[in-house]
Amino acid sequence: MSEIRHFFRTNQTPIYFFGATPVNLLGLDRWVRKFSYITYYDGWDGHHPRVFTPGEKPYIEFQSAEEINNWLLENAEVREYIDARRTPGGPRPKIAMVFFDEETEAICEELGYDLILPSAELRNELDSKIVTTQLGNEAGAPSVPNILGRASTYKELQKLADKANLGSDLVVQTPYGDSGKTTFFITSEETWNQYSKHIIDEDIKVMKRINNRPVAVEAVLTRNGTVVGPILTELAGYKELTPYKGGWCGNEMHPDVLTDSQRHRATELVRRVGDGLQKTGYRGFFEVDVLVDTDTDDVYLGELNPRISGASAITNVTAGAYADIPLFLFHLLEYLDVDFIIDVDEINERWEEMSGADVWSHMIIKETDDIVQYITHAPRTGNYVLDSKGKLQFVRPALDWHQLQNHKEAFFLRIYGVEDYRWKGADLGILVTKAKLQFTGKKKTRLSIDAKHLISSIRSHYRGIDVPPAESDDDN
Repeated sequence: MSEIRHFFRTNQTPIYFFGATPVNLLGLDRWVRKFSYITYYDGWDGHHPRVFTPGEKPYIEFQSAEEINNWLLENAEVREYIDARRTPGGPRPKIAMVFFDEETEAICEELGYDLILPSAELRNELDSKIVTTQLGNEAGAPSVPNILGRASTYKELQKLADKANLGSDLVVQTPYGDSGKTTFFITSEETWNQYSKHIIDEDIKVMKRINNRPVAVEAVLTRNGTVVGPILTELAGYKELTPYKGGWCGNEMHPDVLTDSQRHRATELVRRVGDGLQKTGYRGFFEVDVLVDTDTDDVYLGELNPRISGASAITNVTAGAYADIPLFLFHLLEYLDVDFIIDVDEINERWEEMSGADVWSHMIIKETDDIVQYITHAPRTGNYVLDSKGKLQFVRPALDWHQLQNHKEAFFLRIYGVEDYRWKGADLGILVTKAKLQFTGKKKTRLSIDAKHLISSIRSHYRGIDVPPAESDDDN
């Protein structure tokens, strides 16, 4: 491991992470020489030495994260920034990102960049929840009791469910899309009618509904096997954070996420998923949503995300990361021109022992009001602290959250700032803290009082001018 750390501290290959923001891998520049971020939004207003954002950004209504990354790759300022840091005859620039497509691959090929990720074609295939289920079954990583098929009526759906003895309280998923938007809970013909337009003519996964605790686990499939990261629980669907029902809005890690037995079985399940991925030709970073049945204690495969995920922001600051190296560096090893041998079993045993030894949380704060505003005031990116009166105060600018020490401190990464617009669903920023953000009560898990206070405190820093709705032709 010391040789690996030395390799990255003396790295000569320029590596760039592209994205709307650098949040997924922010702080890795502490570990890897010549690691930089190229982003559309700059929460530091040009003061982060490893973050580059184009100065000229004409208004564009991007339809996806892929479009943002492709625009950045083709941008003249970005290309000049990368070219100025290339050594003649030296290694080609390496590019990493969360979302990309075949157009991204074509752009990188033309520019002479190496996209250090599995192919878009393979990732798109693995993104299917149907394919994930089949891959897991073959690898010995079972999903919640389910059946795959199609249904054009409620009667056909129930007939399909009866084949697998799933009962009448069902969860139906279509192959592609965020789970919060393509997962439907169906208990009757009435709820079928409510969602049927999204289900008919689609391959579907029909599951028995269980009481579960969802957790997120990131891992890296290397030539030596799968390295499994820490286990994090999810924040999802909280109205204080997101307007989307069931929408993901953060993660947290703490000692009580799972029991030792559950953690061991979850780790083994993720390793089996890695074994299945290896047969497809996949290599590198991936994330698995694991479901723990709170009634039976069974551990199931939920979903597979063949990419860097939102949980990466926490994964890379854990005790295991600082004892060895951050998880993403195993991905870099796999894609850089270096031979290496690591003892995956030893690493996983050590990380499993340390999993949950620390407390880290983050939450993505979206605009939840039905407004459109031109922003005139916004919170600064940097470190905040709860003072003696419990008020959240800005303390100082900071490059990342790696230096947070206790639950009274927080780091806020601003996304939308002054002269931007905010609207319902817009990402305002990300807050990271060393405090638990959820409280498990007798009836259900909810956002803690402290979490709600942090959210309202950040929101109070945003002010703006309401933008009236556009006039239609009928109004003239």
